[in-house]
Amino acid sequence: MKFVVCISREDCGDLSTDDLTLGRLYELLAPADSHGMIRVVDDSGEDYLYPAELFEAVEVQEQTAARLHALLAA
Repeated sequence: MKFVVCISREDCGDLSTDDLTLGRLYELLAPADSHGMIRVVDDSGEDYLYPAELFEAVEVQEQTAARLHALLAA
C-alpha cells in the first residue's frame, strides 16, 4: 500500500479539486498513468483520477500502512 498527501489544489481546468483537503493523507490506488494522473479515494468517498503534481508520496512502515488502509476505508 502506498500513500500520498495533498499538497496543492491549484486550478486544474475542468477538473474540480473541491473533494481534496490540503495536508490530508490519501491511499494511492493506481500509480501515475501516461497522462500523469493518479487514482485516489477523495473526500467524497469515491475514487477519482487527479494530476499527480497535486500530491507528494509519503513513506510509511508496512504495519502503519495496513492500519491507515483500514482507517481510510472505514
